[in-house]
Amino acid sequence: MDLTKDHDIKADLDTGPQEDGRWSELLRPGYLAATVTLCLGVALFAFNEFFIATALPTAVADIGGATLLSWAVTLYLVFAILGGAVAANLKARFGARGTLITAAIVFVAGTMIATTASSMPQVLAGRVFQGFGEGIIAAVCYALIPELFPPRLVPKVFGAEAIVWAMAAFGGPLVSGFVTEHWSWRAAFGVNIPAAAIFVALVLAIVPAQKISVGKSRPIPLLRLTVVGAGILLISVSTTAKSVPLMVAALATALTILWAAVGTDRRAAHSILPAGAFALTKPLGTGLWVVLLMPLAQASGSVYLIYGLQHVWNFSPTAAGFSGALMAISWSVTAILVASLRSHDLRVKLIQTGPALLSLGLAGLTIAVAMDEFRLVFPSQIAIGAGFGVSWGTLSQLMMDVSPHRERDKTSAFLPTLQSAGYAIGAAICGLTANLQGFDEKASAATMHGALFAVFVVATMISTASLYFGLRTVRLAAKRSGRNAGGAAVQAISGNQSVVLSDE
Repeated sequence: MDLTKDHDIKADLDTGPQEDGRWSELLRPGYLAATVTLCLGVALFAFNEFFIATALPTAVADIGGATLLSWAVTLYLVFAILGGAVAANLKARFGARGTLITAAIVFVAGTMIATTASSMPQVLAGRVFQGFGEGIIAAVCYALIPELFPPRLVPKVFGAEAIVWAMAAFGGPLVSGFVTEHWSWRAAFGVNIPAAAIFVALVLAIVPAQKISVGKSRPIPLLRLTVVGAGILLISVSTTAKSVPLMVAALATALTILWAAVGTDRRAAHSILPAGAFALTKPLGTGLWVVLLMPLAQASGSVYLIYGLQHVWNFSPTAAGFSGALMAISWSVTAILVASLRSHDLRVKLIQTGPALLSLGLAGLTIAVAMDEFRLVFPSQIAIGAGFGVSWGTLSQLMMDVSPHRERDKTSAFLPTLQSAGYAIGAAICGLTANLQGFDEKASAATMHGALFAVFVVATMISTASLYFGLRTVRLAAKRSGRNAGGAAVQAISGNQSVVLSDE
């Protein structure tokens, strides 16, 4: 008879994600260093994005290369996705500590290359290293959340990371603009170096060194990663195509490559994706569709909303940027409120509200363009931010919970990677939609209105698909939870019966 097994079953029933954690626990000595480390890992990604975006125009004025400006974002995104895709394999092979430190060194090397660059190609080389290093860091930090924190505190950790993103949205452009204006764009680029040094020191302090057995290490699927990278790069390149037919062909080819790569990965002995990824009969599969489709739909606002506010409604850059800040504020405030809810079951049920609010917000942007009423933009942005805030943290936690234990690292690391892929694919689809409507910088106001309307219609349709998957995810998760609770109860009862029989 195994009394330990019975004890573990009862413990799982009594202490699960339903228990309530408090915000103050994140600041206690046992969790403070871990909280700061993971938030700083996210901050490197978030602030770097805003620092570079703000300082790059000044850099171009100094060293030239305006025609390569978009590639600074494209290459960073592509290699961040690749870094995230390989992160779980690296963590299994070298341990979290070694992987994070090496990735931080790669990130710092890229930052130094970009900071000391004398031409745009050198900046692009630095962005490649930055993207790859930060993609690994973000993915491994996600994978460490369930390892460093008990389930009751996971929602609070995601709430803390939402605060980091809000601070980046506000403080990133402000700090970078101030440093660029009063010192130089190189100083703005270099701010990441001391932050990375602090991150490495914290990793050394809180992440234990692991002895990785030879049997546990997994080969890195370089061929599949190369194919995935080529597909993502082709998606980004498709947005720069000179003709619509060429753009359609490039985007269709890229999506076909990625679809084939997913199919090949499912049959591989050492897969990149967690088992059940994108399956329609499992909560993990449908949940990952939500993780992909929500950013894919929201990319419409990220790419075209600020442009539309400036060129259609004659907003200043600062006023137009306020709409993005409003979305970030809404996301963060809602995430904090949801993370403060005591009931885990209620938080899971609210997941389906996220895609619904996103659809409502995108429909509002569509109506705003159709009616030429800019005042509808702001409540729509609040709804979009609330949609992510109400669902994103809990959805991420649920994806970890419904994954087999041996697959949890893959799932956790895959979440930020899939989010980035969603934005990349969404930007390409929005670009194709706008170009089909004749959108360019010389287009008339009527043409711009038509293009923006088409973009937001397509985005609303995509968000409606994410709503379907959100509803299905909550339903499948509820069924799975019921089966697991019933099975555990049966095992516990059986164990108790065996105790009685043996005692007799």
